[in-house]
Amino acid sequence: MRVVFMGTPEFAVASLQTLLQDLRVEVVGVVTQPDRPVGRKRVLTPPPVKAEALKHGLPVLQPERMRRPEAVEAVRALQPDLIVTAAFGQILPKTVLDLPKLGCINIHASLLPKYRGGAPIHYAVMNGDPVTGVTIMYMAEGLDTGDMISRVEVPIGDNDTTGTMFEKLSIAGAKLLSETLPDLLEGRVQAMPQNDEEAVYSPNISREQERIDWSKSAVDVWNLVRALHPRPGAFTLWNGEVLKVWRCAKPESGTAAKAGALPGTIVGFGEDGLEVATGSGVLRITELQPAGKKAMAAGEWVRGGQVAVGTVLGIEPQQRAEGQDE
Repeated sequence: MRVVFMGTPEFAVASLQTLLQDLRVEVVGVVTQPDRPVGRKRVLTPPPVKAEALKHGLPVLQPERMRRPEAVEAVRALQPDLIVTAAFGQILPKTVLDLPKLGCINIHASLLPKYRGGAPIHYAVMNGDPVTGVTIMYMAEGLDTGDMISRVEVPIGDNDTTGTMFEKLSIAGAKLLSETLPDLLEGRVQAMPQNDEEAVYSPNISREQERIDWSKSAVDVWNLVRALHPRPGAFTLWNGEVLKVWRCAKPESGTAAKAGALPGTIVGFGEDGLEVATGSGVLRITELQPAGKKAMAAGEWVRGGQVAVGTVLGIEPQQRAEGQDE
């Protein structure tokens, strides 16, 4: 059985490895995103899936746009019986969806129809969901709208971030693929349509979403920080400059903000972190990153002597100046 695999980030590598270990299929080619500049030095770097494919001597295609005729023809030339995708990063046109006789399936990191779109793990953590999962589905022309073949639940713990959930869901997705392949190859699949009325979308994270809104509850901000770790990172402002917030302690139930404290106000600090008032409760920041510096423990930043109780985070320089004029 000839299989073409399409994927890009580290999340997809485990699923490619699963296909390579399955004697019932032959991976005849891999399609991934083009190499991109990475890091401050903008070093051109291959996607993790490409690096894994090259280890096994697999042909690799890297079309800038999958809809271009030359990209479609390159996949057609591989004569796939099945196309498997996992976090590929491009929508497949109908001309590609119609190529394999067994169809195209996608390993999606959510329990569909919840969190269709490009950032399902981020939103599951951001919204404080206790559980998420992986769904394997047939691909359709809509955004993650295809019929569901199989799925598995994965719990989200208090110490989990989007980074740790990527790893857990990657492993869960690869295992689910291994369990699903026999029925798929033998034609025993009984796919289930999604209920579109229950659909929830998870578009890519915007810059505005990365900014902490201190008027929200301590739990909401804690979830945001976990959701944006290890990238792109949640941020606030301090002295008019970006202050990244990487880790916070889980808010204790019943913790009240200091009476009259404006959300974003530093109400206490010490070796164990920085306490900040929110719209509901106090949040303790344990790891942060001032502009132009490396990430550090909040206690280390405190020892630098540049922080004071009463400082309000998140205020633009103009707002601070206006407050001083009054």
